[in-house]
This record gives sequence, C-alpha cells and structure tokens, in this order.
Amino acid sequence: MFTSSEAFSSFSVDDIDEAKNFYGETLGLDVQDGMMGNLEIRLGNGVRLFIYAKPDHVPASFTVLNFVTDDVEKTVDELNARGVTTKIYGDEVLADMPPNDAKGIMRGDENRAEIAWFKDPAANVLAVVAASV
Repeated sequence: MFTSSEAFSSFSVDDIDEAKNFYGETLGLDVQDGMMGNLEIRLGNGVRLFIYAKPDHVPASFTVLNFVTDDVEKTVDELNARGVTTKIYGDEVLADMPPNDAKGIMRGDENRAEIAWFKDPAANVLAVVAASV
C-alpha cells in the first residue's frame, strides 16, 4: 500500500528555540524553519524529520531517533565534549540488557548492538547505534 509513498517522522518538544539550537548547533544537523513555526530536519539519507512545539509536551519514554555511526565510542566522546550526557539510564532500568559502561555505552554482544542513549532539551530519548545493526 505505501511501498512507493514518501514518509517522515515527527515528535514534539516544549521549546522550539532550544530544539533548533540543540539539533542544529549541538548535533550539527541541517535544521530549517518549517511551516507554522515547526522545524524541519533533513537527515543525511534524505529523510525528513519534523519537530513541533506542544505546550503540554510529555517527553517520549522510548527512543524517538537513532543515529547510526561507525564508532559509537568516538561519537559519544564528541557528544560529551558538546555537553550532551550519554549516561541517562542506570543498570536497574536496563536490567535485561548488558550493563552500560561509565560513558553510558551498552556494549553489544552477539544479540545486541552497541548503543548509547541521550536526551534532547525536551527530554525525548535519542540514541547512537553501531552501524553493524
């Protein structure tokens, strides 16, 4: 039904200016002002992402966006250098998974990819994931 249809994802934030700064300056993404005060982000693979302000925003309790990288540790170091905290989950939250290391990286095993989670200023959960996923 949708095999030839273009699709995009969107999620809300509580402060569009903070989001624009975080996604554009901190993460270095191509952020454009969209319709009705929303943000449009063009990702490297041509996918578009829309971020909109919502006065009663509730952060997503799941990962809303995964960034694939060839080197999770290097990417985490770069995020940390930009002030992004990557150790957001304690081992009790990830009880059924391998423990995170001091940087917040869950090291993969034969069944799981290497991944590190972090949050945007609106507390939505994002992640960097090993390219071998």
